[in-house]
Amino acid sequence: QVQLVESGGGLVQAGGSLRLSCAASGSIFSRNVMGWYCQAPGKQRELVATITSGGYTNYADSVKGRFTISRDNAKNTVYLQMNSLKPEDTAVYYCNIRYLLANYWGQGTQVTVSS
Repeated sequence: QVQLVESGGGLVQAGGSLRLSCAASGSIFSRNVMGWYCQAPGKQRELVATITSGGYTNYADSVKGRFTISRDNAKNTVYLQMNSLKPEDTAVYYCNIRYLLANYWGQGTQVTVSS
């Protein structure tokens, strides 16, 4: 089975930055989509950004211009550079990978932005 391990979350002041990482291990098809999703208290899980193995990216409107998703295919690792953080970004951030009929999630990492 594929395993996803996230890191890089924490507490930061508004306007600050964080860099999230997610390393995937296991039997992974080379053509895939990796992404980040967030879930705030009392809300449903929402897409933040995705990136294909070919480097094509997609972002939620709320993070465009502030967040950047990237990946290292050789390491099966996806990153989320989070700049100009806002209190409304506070959430648990989950890593995801999809390929063929497979869909896997990480355990989540907490991001808290204080004002």
